[in-house]
Amino acid sequence: MDQLTRLGDPPTGKVADAEPPRPTAGPRRRRTGVAIALGAALAVVALLAAVLTSSEGGDDRTTTGAATAPEPSTGGSRSPVIAQPVDTSTAVFPWASSDLRFDDPVEAARVFAVDFAGFTDPIVGEFMQGDPRSGEVEVRAFPNGPVTTVLLRQLSGADTWWVLGAATADIVVEAPAAGASISSPVELRGSALAFEGTVNVDVRQDGTHEPLGAGFVTGSGDVAGPFSGELAFSTPTERFGAVVFREFSEEDGRVLKATVVRVAFAGGGIPRTL
Repeated sequence: MDQLTRLGDPPTGKVADAEPPRPTAGPRRRRTGVAIALGAALAVVALLAAVLTSSEGGDDRTTTGAATAPEPSTGGSRSPVIAQPVDTSTAVFPWASSDLRFDDPVEAARVFAVDFAGFTDPIVGEFMQGDPRSGEVEVRAFPNGPVTTVLLRQLSGADTWWVLGAATADIVVEAPAAGASISSPVELRGSALAFEGTVNVDVRQDGTHEPLGAGFVTGSGDVAGPFSGELAFSTPTERFGAVVFREFSEEDGRVLKATVVRVAFAGGGIPRTL
Protein backbone atom coordinates (compact mmCIF):
# COMPACT_ATOMS: atom_id res chain seq x y z
CA MET A 1 0.00 0.00 0.00
CA ASP A 2 3.01 2.35 0.32
CA GLN A 3 3.24 2.32 -3.47
CA LEU A 4 -0.45 3.24 -3.74
CA THR A 5 -0.09 6.07 -1.27
CA ARG A 6 2.80 7.56 -3.22
CA LEU A 7 0.71 7.52 -6.39
CA GLY A 8 -1.88 9.74 -4.75
CA ASP A 9 0.59 12.07 -3.00
CA PRO A 10 1.40 15.46 -4.47
CA PRO A 11 4.89 15.68 -5.98
CA THR A 12 7.63 16.84 -3.70
CA GLY A 13 10.87 18.69 -4.26
CA LYS A 14 11.58 22.08 -5.85
CA VAL A 15 8.65 23.65 -7.70
CA ALA A 16 9.51 25.34 -11.03
CA ASP A 17 8.59 28.97 -11.51
CA ALA A 18 5.01 29.26 -12.76
CA GLU A 19 4.49 30.53 -16.28
CA PRO A 20 2.77 33.92 -16.64
CA PRO A 21 -1.03 33.68 -17.05
CA ARG A 22 -2.30 33.37 -20.59
CA PRO A 23 -5.43 35.02 -21.87
CA THR A 24 -8.48 32.78 -21.84
CA ALA A 25 -10.55 32.00 -24.90
CA GLY A 26 -13.93 32.14 -23.25
CA PRO A 27 -16.31 29.42 -22.03
CA ARG A 28 -15.36 26.87 -24.73
CA ARG A 29 -11.73 26.90 -23.66
CA ARG A 30 -12.75 26.48 -20.00
CA ARG A 31 -14.92 23.48 -20.88
CA THR A 32 -12.01 21.93 -22.77
CA GLY A 33 -9.73 22.40 -19.76
CA VAL A 34 -12.29 20.79 -17.45
CA ALA A 35 -12.62 17.81 -19.80
CA ILE A 36 -8.86 17.33 -19.88
CA ALA A 37 -8.67 17.48 -16.08
CA LEU A 38 -11.58 15.04 -15.76
CA GLY A 39 -9.89 12.65 -18.21
CA ALA A 40 -6.66 12.81 -16.25
CA ALA A 41 -8.53 12.08 -13.03
CA LEU A 42 -10.26 9.09 -14.60
CA ALA A 43 -6.90 7.79 -15.80
CA VAL A 44 -5.53 7.99 -12.25
CA VAL A 45 -8.59 6.15 -10.93
CA ALA A 46 -8.14 3.44 -13.58
CA LEU A 47 -4.48 3.07 -12.67
CA LEU A 48 -5.36 2.75 -8.97
CA ALA A 49 -7.97 0.12 -9.77
CA ALA A 50 -5.44 -1.84 -11.84
CA VAL A 51 -2.88 -1.81 -9.03
CA LEU A 52 -5.51 -2.92 -6.47
CA THR A 53 -6.61 -5.72 -8.75
CA SER A 54 -2.99 -6.85 -9.18
CA SER A 55 -2.37 -6.93 -5.40
CA GLU A 56 -5.68 -8.59 -4.48
CA GLY A 57 -6.18 -10.84 -7.50
CA GLY A 58 -6.33 -14.64 -7.75
CA ASP A 59 -3.65 -17.26 -8.15
CA ASP A 60 -2.93 -16.28 -11.80
CA ARG A 61 -1.98 -12.69 -10.99
CA THR A 62 1.37 -11.29 -12.07
CA THR A 63 3.30 -9.07 -9.69
CA THR A 64 5.17 -6.18 -11.23
CA GLY A 65 7.35 -3.44 -9.84
CA ALA A 66 10.02 -3.59 -7.15
CA ALA A 67 10.32 -6.76 -5.08
CA THR A 68 9.22 -6.49 -1.45
CA ALA A 69 10.81 -8.26 1.52
CA PRO A 70 8.86 -11.33 2.76
CA GLU A 71 7.00 -10.96 6.01
CA PRO A 72 8.43 -12.89 8.99
CA SER A 73 6.91 -16.33 9.43
CA THR A 74 4.57 -16.70 12.40
CA GLY A 75 3.97 -20.41 12.12
CA GLY A 76 3.13 -22.97 9.51
CA SER A 77 5.20 -25.87 8.34
CA ARG A 78 8.99 -25.77 8.61
CA SER A 79 11.68 -28.15 7.51
CA PRO A 80 12.47 -30.43 10.46
CA VAL A 81 15.90 -30.07 12.09
CA ILE A 82 17.38 -33.56 12.37
CA ALA A 83 19.88 -33.99 15.18
CA GLN A 84 23.04 -35.76 14.11
CA PRO A 85 23.63 -39.03 15.99
CA VAL A 86 26.52 -39.13 18.42
CA ASP A 87 29.09 -41.88 17.88
CA THR A 88 29.52 -43.38 21.35
CA SER A 89 31.57 -46.38 20.26
CA THR A 90 34.65 -45.04 22.08
CA ALA A 91 32.81 -44.13 25.30
CA VAL A 92 32.70 -46.42 28.31
CA PHE A 93 30.35 -44.23 30.34
CA PRO A 94 27.55 -43.19 30.40
CA TRP A 95 25.82 -45.75 28.24
CA ALA A 96 24.26 -44.42 25.07
CA SER A 97 21.04 -46.30 25.92
CA SER A 98 20.61 -44.34 29.17
CA ASP A 99 19.38 -40.78 29.70
CA LEU A 100 22.34 -39.95 31.95
CA ARG A 101 24.42 -37.04 30.58
CA PHE A 102 26.97 -34.67 32.14
CA ASP A 103 27.62 -30.99 31.49
CA ASP A 104 30.45 -31.05 34.08
CA PRO A 105 33.48 -33.31 33.40
CA VAL A 106 34.34 -33.53 37.12
CA GLU A 107 30.86 -34.79 37.94
CA ALA A 108 31.09 -37.26 35.06
CA ALA A 109 34.37 -38.59 36.50
CA ARG A 110 32.94 -38.84 40.00
CA VAL A 111 29.82 -40.77 38.98
CA PHE A 112 31.91 -43.04 36.77
CA ALA A 113 34.30 -43.78 39.64
CA VAL A 114 31.45 -44.69 41.98
CA ASP A 115 28.85 -46.31 39.71
CA PHE A 116 31.07 -47.98 37.13
CA ALA A 117 34.49 -48.56 38.73
CA GLY A 118 33.11 -49.20 42.23
CA PHE A 119 35.02 -46.62 44.31
CA THR A 120 33.59 -45.71 47.73
CA ASP A 121 33.52 -41.96 48.49
CA PRO A 122 36.44 -41.19 46.20
CA ILE A 123 38.51 -38.02 46.37
CA VAL A 124 37.99 -36.36 42.99
CA GLY A 125 40.46 -33.80 41.64
CA GLU A 126 40.04 -30.86 39.30
CA PHE A 127 39.51 -31.10 35.57
CA MET A 128 42.83 -30.91 33.68
CA GLN A 129 42.19 -29.65 30.16
CA GLY A 130 43.89 -31.38 27.26
CA ASP A 131 42.51 -29.96 24.02
CA PRO A 132 39.33 -27.84 23.93
CA ARG A 133 37.11 -30.96 23.99
CA SER A 134 39.02 -33.38 26.22
CA GLY A 135 40.83 -33.69 29.53
CA GLU A 136 41.50 -35.76 32.64
CA VAL A 137 40.34 -36.00 36.25
CA GLU A 138 42.33 -37.77 38.98
CA VAL A 139 40.52 -39.99 41.45
CA ARG A 140 41.90 -41.46 44.69
CA ALA A 141 40.38 -43.90 47.15
CA PHE A 142 41.93 -41.94 50.05
CA PRO A 143 44.31 -38.96 50.48
CA ASN A 144 47.75 -39.69 49.04
CA GLY A 145 46.42 -42.98 47.66
CA PRO A 146 47.25 -44.32 44.22
CA VAL A 147 45.90 -42.21 41.36
CA THR A 148 43.33 -43.45 38.88
CA THR A 149 43.10 -41.05 35.93
CA VAL A 150 39.69 -40.79 34.27
CA LEU A 151 39.88 -39.83 30.58
CA LEU A 152 37.02 -37.64 29.31
CA ARG A 153 35.93 -36.14 26.03
CA GLN A 154 33.08 -34.26 24.39
CA LEU A 155 32.24 -36.53 21.50
CA SER A 156 31.57 -35.19 18.02
CA GLY A 157 28.03 -33.81 17.90
CA ALA A 158 27.68 -33.60 21.69
CA ASP A 159 28.48 -30.91 24.25
CA THR A 160 28.18 -33.33 27.16
CA TRP A 161 31.10 -35.23 28.69
CA TRP A 162 31.83 -38.92 28.16
CA VAL A 163 34.37 -41.23 29.82
CA LEU A 164 36.67 -43.00 27.36
CA GLY A 165 38.38 -45.12 29.99
CA ALA A 166 40.63 -44.96 33.04
CA ALA A 167 44.24 -45.76 33.82
CA THR A 168 46.54 -46.16 36.79
CA ALA A 169 50.33 -46.42 36.74
CA ASP A 170 50.07 -49.52 38.97
CA ILE A 171 48.04 -51.50 36.40
CA VAL A 172 49.41 -51.07 32.88
CA VAL A 173 47.46 -53.04 30.27
CA GLU A 174 49.06 -54.01 26.97
CA ALA A 175 46.31 -56.39 25.84
CA PRO A 176 43.60 -55.85 25.05
CA ALA A 177 44.38 -52.46 23.55
CA ALA A 178 41.80 -49.68 23.70
CA GLY A 179 39.29 -50.16 20.90
CA ALA A 180 40.38 -53.74 20.20
CA SER A 181 37.86 -56.33 19.01
CA ILE A 182 37.86 -59.25 21.42
CA SER A 183 36.38 -62.72 21.57
CA SER A 184 36.29 -65.37 24.28
CA PRO A 185 38.73 -66.11 25.78
CA VAL A 186 40.33 -62.67 25.75
CA GLU A 187 44.09 -62.37 26.15
CA LEU A 188 45.21 -60.34 29.18
CA ARG A 189 48.74 -58.98 29.27
CA GLY A 190 50.57 -56.17 31.05
CA SER A 191 52.20 -55.35 34.37
CA ALA A 192 50.84 -54.59 37.81
CA LEU A 193 51.82 -53.56 41.32
CA ALA A 194 49.20 -54.78 43.79
CA PHE A 195 48.87 -56.52 47.14
CA GLU A 196 50.14 -60.05 46.53
CA GLY A 197 50.12 -59.06 42.87
CA THR A 198 46.40 -59.81 42.51
CA VAL A 199 44.38 -57.78 39.99
CA ASN A 200 40.70 -58.62 39.52
CA VAL A 201 39.37 -58.52 35.96
CA ASP A 202 35.80 -58.19 34.60
CA VAL A 203 34.58 -58.29 31.02
CA ARG A 204 31.42 -56.20 30.74
CA GLN A 205 29.06 -55.21 27.97
CA ASP A 206 27.29 -51.85 27.68
CA GLY A 207 24.08 -51.46 29.63
CA THR A 208 24.88 -53.58 32.70
CA HIS A 209 27.36 -53.87 35.53
CA GLU A 210 26.94 -57.65 35.60
CA PRO A 211 30.12 -59.11 34.09
CA LEU A 212 30.09 -61.51 31.18
CA GLY A 213 33.19 -63.06 32.73
CA ALA A 214 35.31 -62.48 35.85
CA GLY A 215 38.73 -63.63 37.01
CA PHE A 216 42.13 -62.29 37.99
CA VAL A 217 45.73 -61.95 36.89
CA THR A 218 48.87 -61.85 39.05
CA GLY A 219 51.56 -59.20 38.83
CA SER A 220 53.86 -58.36 41.74
CA GLY A 221 53.47 -57.08 45.27
CA ASP A 222 56.80 -55.27 45.66
CA VAL A 223 57.46 -53.69 42.30
CA ALA A 224 55.43 -53.73 39.10
CA GLY A 225 55.65 -57.21 37.63
CA PRO A 226 54.34 -58.67 34.36
CA PHE A 227 51.08 -60.58 34.12
CA SER A 228 49.52 -62.63 31.40
CA GLY A 229 46.52 -64.88 31.08
CA GLU A 230 43.16 -65.47 29.41
CA LEU A 231 39.62 -64.84 30.55
CA ALA A 232 36.57 -66.61 29.12
CA PHE A 233 33.27 -64.76 28.95
CA SER A 234 29.72 -65.50 27.85
CA THR A 235 28.25 -64.39 24.54
CA PRO A 236 27.54 -60.64 24.52
CA THR A 237 24.32 -59.11 23.25
CA GLU A 238 25.83 -55.67 22.70
CA ARG A 239 28.45 -54.47 20.23
CA PHE A 240 30.69 -52.75 22.77
CA GLY A 241 31.90 -53.13 26.32
CA ALA A 242 34.94 -52.80 28.58
CA VAL A 243 37.57 -54.86 30.34
CA VAL A 244 37.93 -53.61 33.92
CA PHE A 245 41.12 -54.21 35.95
CA ARG A 246 40.94 -53.37 39.68
CA GLU A 247 42.77 -53.85 42.94
CA PHE A 248 40.64 -54.29 46.06
CA SER A 249 41.74 -53.39 49.57
CA GLU A 250 42.57 -56.36 51.77
CA GLU A 251 41.33 -54.39 54.81
CA ASP A 252 37.82 -53.37 53.79
CA GLY A 253 37.33 -54.61 50.22
CA ARG A 254 36.99 -51.17 48.64
CA VAL A 255 38.44 -50.37 45.21
CA LEU A 256 41.91 -48.82 45.45
CA LYS A 257 42.70 -48.24 41.75
CA ALA A 258 41.44 -49.21 38.34
CA THR A 259 42.28 -49.39 34.68
CA VAL A 260 39.31 -49.55 32.30
CA VAL A 261 39.79 -50.42 28.62
CA ARG A 262 37.13 -49.84 25.96
CA VAL A 263 36.63 -52.83 23.61
CA ALA A 264 34.37 -54.09 20.86
CA PHE A 265 33.10 -57.64 20.61
CA ALA A 266 34.09 -59.69 17.58
CA GLY A 267 31.10 -60.19 15.34
CA GLY A 268 29.44 -57.09 16.76
CA GLY A 269 27.60 -58.97 19.48
CA ILE A 270 24.31 -60.83 19.07
CA PRO A 271 21.25 -58.55 18.87
CA ARG A 272 18.86 -58.72 21.76
CA THR A 273 15.60 -60.61 21.34
CA LEU A 274 12.76 -58.10 21.51
